[in-house]
Amino acid sequence: MIGHGTFDGKEARFNLRGPDVSAAELALWLQPFHRPLAVINTTSSSAPFLNKLSAANRIVITATRSGNEQNFTRFGQYLAETINDPQADLDKDGQVSLLEAFLMASRRTSEFYKTDGRIITEHALLDDSGDGLGTPADWFRGLRAVKRPKEDAQVDGLLARQFHLIRSPEDQKLSPDQRAHRDELERAILQHREKKDRMSEEDYYRELEKLLLDLARISESSPPTQSGSK
Repeated sequence: MIGHGTFDGKEARFNLRGPDVSAAELALWLQPFHRPLAVINTTSSSAPFLNKLSAANRIVITATRSGNEQNFTRFGQYLAETINDPQADLDKDGQVSLLEAFLMASRRTSEFYKTDGRIITEHALLDDSGDGLGTPADWFRGLRAVKRPKEDAQVDGLLARQFHLIRSPEDQKLSPDQRAHRDELERAILQHREKKDRMSEEDYYRELEKLLLDLARISESSPPTQSGSK
């Protein structure tokens, strides 16, 4: 969603020719969708869309952290530029995930205001845990969220880390079933790492080794490249 947004203190809207669409209306339209879905609102006053649209199996990104951030936003431009930018490929897997694009775009947005000597008037948020809270880019270290708004809050970033708009040639070799299994194992590894402080070292590394070996088998089972083959 690229354009302009408004907030009257109660309802956020995305501006269109004719009647504007509210966050509540868009949430209603999306109710039938249960497949993985990304909704990116890069407008001013976009934060209330995150609260309304947050759901399981869904990534929601907004350019602002509140409806009261009503100035023109630059986040959308930087996000579009990072989708296929090798510099945004933080884990060096040959493709840029939505999480990586969000982190790089947020960084470049902050750099713009700092370089221009302005007070930053937009703070992007990402939610993919379904809790409707959202996480800013500066809560991440690398690709992991290391801060949480409260003790029982879920970690954001797991789904967005596996959502690629342009897949690498290696990723395209995997079948849909292989890709789904790979994603499941990667999520399990990330969630397992969160338990490190609550497990014995022996149990932690034993379970981690099993997950990593299962993940390696998927890579080994993918079809080889046809380049240079006879």
